[in-house]
Amino acid sequence: MDRLDGPPRLILVADLDCTLVDHDDPENTHLLRFNALWEAHYRHDSLLVYSTGRSMLSYLNLGKKKPLLTPDIAITSVGSEIAYCGELVVFDDVWVARLSEMWNRDIVVEETSKFPQLEPQPERSQEQHKVSFYVEREHAVEIMKVLPGILMERGVDVKMVYSNDYAFDVLPGKSGKGGALTYLLEKLENEGKQSSNILVCGDSGNDAELFNISQAYGVLVSNSHKELLQWHEENAKDNPNIILASERCAAGIIEALQRFNLGPSFSPRDVLDAEHFQEEVLDPAHEVVQFYLFYEKWRSGEVDKSDKCLKNLKSLSSPLGIFVHPSGVEKPIHEWIDDLKTLHGEGKEKQFHIWLDRVLFSHISSDTWIVKFDKHELSEGKVRSCSTRVLLSCQEEKQKLAWMHIHQSWLAGFCSDDQETWIF
Repeated sequence: MDRLDGPPRLILVADLDCTLVDHDDPENTHLLRFNALWEAHYRHDSLLVYSTGRSMLSYLNLGKKKPLLTPDIAITSVGSEIAYCGELVVFDDVWVARLSEMWNRDIVVEETSKFPQLEPQPERSQEQHKVSFYVEREHAVEIMKVLPGILMERGVDVKMVYSNDYAFDVLPGKSGKGGALTYLLEKLENEGKQSSNILVCGDSGNDAELFNISQAYGVLVSNSHKELLQWHEENAKDNPNIILASERCAAGIIEALQRFNLGPSFSPRDVLDAEHFQEEVLDPAHEVVQFYLFYEKWRSGEVDKSDKCLKNLKSLSSPLGIFVHPSGVEKPIHEWIDDLKTLHGEGKEKQFHIWLDRVLFSHISSDTWIVKFDKHELSEGKVRSCSTRVLLSCQEEKQKLAWMHIHQSWLAGFCSDDQETWIF
């Protein structure tokens, strides 16, 4: 949150599984659409918050399988952990201390063990401030009627969350996704960074609390579970600020941005073609996202192979511009563009995709920007990633941004000798 000087334009709070991430979409079509939209139009002045039932480790493992962006804040373990995701992941110790009030995990484990219907989830799903079980709905309903009173008699205040018709979590009374978000919003307000636009997004029962945040807009994605749909029917059916999307997962989130008029809702992936790529916008983030999407479509054969396209690319870069490959090899940008001829369409059968993450830019003079981001390439199920810095300068006579310098270095854990297929 420290990277923002003032209030964020938008705070987008999204559950992961079956909300932002569609596990029935192996191509990750709509997640990639969301990624391009967020990095091109929102990253620089907004906050992305993940709110998930997964633990931090489980969330990080999901990121190895799906093209997830790095959030600004991660609320994990159903609101029992809050982490700030900058160069390092830093947990909120104040939140931990707050949850520890009137909480005793040993007592919770002792009392829940008296209910044979509760089947403990694997150890990896258990946390300091979360005790998790599997249980059928009819038993969950009965247990939720009596367990809070039993624990309160022993000085333990709890909140119980049931979701997906099987997951039962016992949490500190101040915890939960709603409690964690309320805490964050209060913290932002105290720092003078409260946003007037908040969008919460969910699909299951443990997301219901998010929709109780009075100042927030809300979207239930079209594939929401029945317990959340029932909550909506009983509590928010006539609330115009909470909608049931007609689209699944990330597509439903994009739909909500449009319906609530919260900002741009057309992903660069929806509009990019060879002609639109030439319609320049003097926006550094949009520029780099747009360029790498064009590069993806070129490699995948989705744009026509033509000398005119390459000539137009050259017009957007300085003849003296240098590209530094992650291996350290340097070459003029125009020569790298010429090398693209041999790569047209080679990624078509490889499910080749690119997404950019953490696109941030800063002025270094009145007409020059430096843009920093991580670039990820997926090809044949393997991901290669590098840290990238691009120097852009405004060509006043053309009202275009010119690429002056590109420098890439492998991110930790990624390296390759395959320079021929890693061009930009």
